[in-house]
Amino acid sequence: MTNVWVVRAEFGKYTEHFVNGGYVGIGWIPDQELGQMKSREDLDQAYRETYPDDTSEYKIGTQVGQISRFLFDIRAGDYVITPPNNTAWLHFGKIESDPSYFYPGESDGCPYRHRRRVAWEKTRLRRADFSVPFQQTIKASLTVFRVSQREEFLAKIGVITPPRPPMYDPYQTVLERILELDPSEFEILIEHLLTALGFEGTEVTGKPGDGGVDVIGELNVSNLASVSIYVQAKRHKLGSKVSRNDVMKLRQMIPFGGQGAVITTADYHHAAPDIAFEQGFPRIGLINGQQLVDLLTEHWTSIPLDFQERLGLKPGLVWQR
Repeated sequence: MTNVWVVRAEFGKYTEHFVNGGYVGIGWIPDQELGQMKSREDLDQAYRETYPDDTSEYKIGTQVGQISRFLFDIRAGDYVITPPNNTAWLHFGKIESDPSYFYPGESDGCPYRHRRRVAWEKTRLRRADFSVPFQQTIKASLTVFRVSQREEFLAKIGVITPPRPPMYDPYQTVLERILELDPSEFEILIEHLLTALGFEGTEVTGKPGDGGVDVIGELNVSNLASVSIYVQAKRHKLGSKVSRNDVMKLRQMIPFGGQGAVITTADYHHAAPDIAFEQGFPRIGLINGQQLVDLLTEHWTSIPLDFQERLGLKPGLVWQR
C-alpha cells in the first residue's frame, strides 16, 4: 500500500535544500551513518549514546520513533510532503527506489545528514484545497509522521480515482440546510463559527450583498500573538464559484496588519487562490462549502443552542435533519 508522509524541514527553513537536492532529511544522531541499522532497538541504543543527558523515556521514545519511521517505515514509492516557509503551499514527491537512504560526506548547507532520495514534483499543492481534517493533520508538531487521509491526497494528485459520491451526501444535506438561512442569518452563523474557533469580539459589520467585510474578529493566542481577521461570507448556491475579483475586493478592504478570509457554501474559481496567497499582500484564507461543514462538525457544540435549533441539524455518523 502506498503511504503518504510528512517530513518537515525546520518550519520550511531547509525546504529549498530538500527540493533542489532531491531528498528529505532528519538530523538526530548526526555523526553516525544509520544505513546499517536493522531495528528500532539499534536506534534506541545509538540515540541514548548520542544524548546521554536525555532521561525522559517519553522524549526518547518519541524521537526514536520518528527516526525509525524515517528509516524503516517510509518505503520506496511512498509519497512525502514537506511544507515551505509559505505555509499556503505544499511540496510533494515520491521516495525513490532502494537504497534511497544516503549519508553525504560534504555539506550542502542543510544540517540534516540522514537522507532519503525523493523525486519531487515540479508543481506544488495548495494547502487550502484539502479538507479541514487533512489540514489539521499537516499541522502536527512531529517532524516525521504519516498522513491518515492518504486517499484524499492520492486522489488530489491523480494517483487514484476519487470515490463516487454516496447516494446520501451529508455535506450536501448540511449545505442545503444552510442555504435556507437568509443572508443575514448566514453572516450570524459565520460570526458564531469564528467565536467557536476562538476569536474574540466577533461582530457582523456588513450588509448582505455589499461586497465588503461582513464579520470581524480577533484571535489572541495566549498573549503570544494577536491576529485581526476580516471575513466575507458568501452564501452561494451549490456548484457556483467565488471569483478572483471577489477575493480582490476583500483584499482591498483589509487594514494594514490584518488578515482576511472568505467563507462560502460553494467553491472557488481556480484563479482565486493566486490572489488570496499573493506575496506582499494580506493573506486571505479560503473556506469552501465542504470545509465549512468540516468546521461546523468539529465545533458544533460551541454553536449557540438557539442557532443549532434554527438550523435543525444534529451531527452523528451522518448529519441529520
